[in-house]
Parts: sequence; C-alpha cells; structure tokens
Amino acid sequence: MFLNNSFGKNLDILQRTMDVSMIRQDVLANNIANADTPNFKRSEVNFEAQLKRALESEKPGTMHAAMTNERDIPFNQPMDYRSVMPRRVLDYLSQTDNNGNNVNTEQESMLLLQNQLRYNLLARSVANQFSRLNIVLR
Repeated sequence: MFLNNSFGKNLDILQRTMDVSMIRQDVLANNIANADTPNFKRSEVNFEAQLKRALESEKPGTMHAAMTNERDIPFNQPMDYRSVMPRRVLDYLSQTDNNGNNVNTEQESMLLLQNQLRYNLLARSVANQFSRLNIVLR
C-alpha cells in the first residue's frame, strides 16, 4: 500500500530488519545453549551487508550494464531490496576448544545484548515513523 513512497519503503526495511533481529536472537540463543556440546559449530546470520548492496544498487547514479544477449553475464544489475533474505551461516573459521566447539559464551552474550539493543532501536524507529504520520494526519 505504502511501498511506492519513502514512508512505506522505510517501514518495510525496518520491519524486515526487525524480523532478522528475531532470527538472530534465536541463533545466538542456540549458540549459547550448545556452548558445551562437543564438535558444535556456532552459527551467525548475514543480512545487513546484502541489504546495503541492494539499496546501493537502486541509487540513480549507479551505472548498470545492458544485456544484449541471453548468454551475457549480468553484473551491476539493480537488486530489489525485497529479494534479500537472511542467511544462517556456520562458522568454521574461528578457533575451537579441545572438544571441537567454537562457541565463546562471553562473546555470544555480548552479541545477544547488542542484538537486543538493535531491536529496541528499530522498534523505537517504527514508533517514530507512525508518530510522524499521526502528526501529519492531525
């Protein structure tokens, strides 16, 4: 309904980011719960970098390549931000303990707190968007 203007786009991006924050909360809680499980590999959620790339590709000053043949390799094509989905990725690169587990409980707790603060900030931003709309409607 509102996706054709900046209000709707901002609200949609905020809503998608809040959804990813809830997924990240579950992943971090799962990492902490399995901190003592042998050979458990921690997971993380990737979303923000891909969303940034999609939003930057929609900018009007960005150069895009024209596809003249169906065999052409597409590059620098505009990406719709709505097509960006969160990805859950296993972390095999971080250092492991003696039991093969790579979960650092202190780090995961800090990431959990950071994620909660991010969610609160996003919720406050959504409330501010609607309060602005309410001011306009009065």
